[in-house]
Amino acid sequence: MPDSEQVLVEARDLTKLFSVRRSYADVVRFRQKKYIHAVNGIDLGIKSGEVFGLVGESGSGKTTTGLILAGVERPTEGRVFFDGVDIWQLNPSQLRGTRRRIQMIFQDPYDSLDPRFDVYHTLEEPLIIHKIGESKERRLDIVCKSLESVNMSPELLGRNPFELSGGQRQRVCVARALTLSPEFLILDEPVSMLDMSVRAGILDLLSDIKKRGNLTYLFISHDLAVTRYMTDRMSVMYLGAIAESGVTEEIIQNPMHPYTKALLSAVPDPLAQRQRVRIAAETPSLTNLPTGCKFHTRCPYAMDICNKVEPRLLSQSRTRLVACHLYG
Repeated sequence: MPDSEQVLVEARDLTKLFSVRRSYADVVRFRQKKYIHAVNGIDLGIKSGEVFGLVGESGSGKTTTGLILAGVERPTEGRVFFDGVDIWQLNPSQLRGTRRRIQMIFQDPYDSLDPRFDVYHTLEEPLIIHKIGESKERRLDIVCKSLESVNMSPELLGRNPFELSGGQRQRVCVARALTLSPEFLILDEPVSMLDMSVRAGILDLLSDIKKRGNLTYLFISHDLAVTRYMTDRMSVMYLGAIAESGVTEEIIQNPMHPYTKALLSAVPDPLAQRQRVRIAAETPSLTNLPTGCKFHTRCPYAMDICNKVEPRLLSQSRTRLVACHLYG
């Protein structure tokens, strides 16, 4: 659980639209630009010292949200506060300093590492960019300590990515983030591309690093079992909006939103004895979102109001927020 109630990262009314590239003939014909609605007006608050999860299907907006919070992708609308400061109001020099405190680890370690760089130069590069380490010897010391912190030997410093296993590559990615001594780590599906045999080791490593460094994590995943293992609180995203938010174990034990129920009922768990919630397989287009509740086209409990009025994310208890007309 978080060490304090202080909110380290906050997003308010976060929205991100991506313009769809079209041919000149299409532009003339339709006279209007089309947009992918990646994130649609979400609010988030991540407390210092906690592990906060974002869960949902592919295309739900999880990674885009992470990129905005990391200061990599500028939001179309909304504000992002890190330690009380609106990061998108900072000048380039100030934003660079904030990005040093926020690091992101991506899903695919094969694409995250430059094949031209050996391990040493991969870990040294962020130090050079942020002007850390007054000498080559000092940077080598930081690199070695970062590598040892992910349980890898400095003997691997001369290896190139193609000479490492998938688990080793992801450990190098973690070590690269740690070289800058960040306060906030965004973990975007950090084990989904790894063999089952090495996933537990990486998750345990991330847990140990968090405890040692008193870090704050945003853990992005489509895997509810992994999210349950790693996180304190979580939000369930659907088509760029938050469907349900609260304490992770409470949501797992007693899901309220139909989408959350469907996700959990699809997880094989003979002990849970959940009733299967079946939903339509086809997800609506991100360029043409449904009116009203975005989930009503797939929801087995949809009512007339659902296709007309978008439900607000309302408090159902001290620790639970749900956006569904079933709950008023």
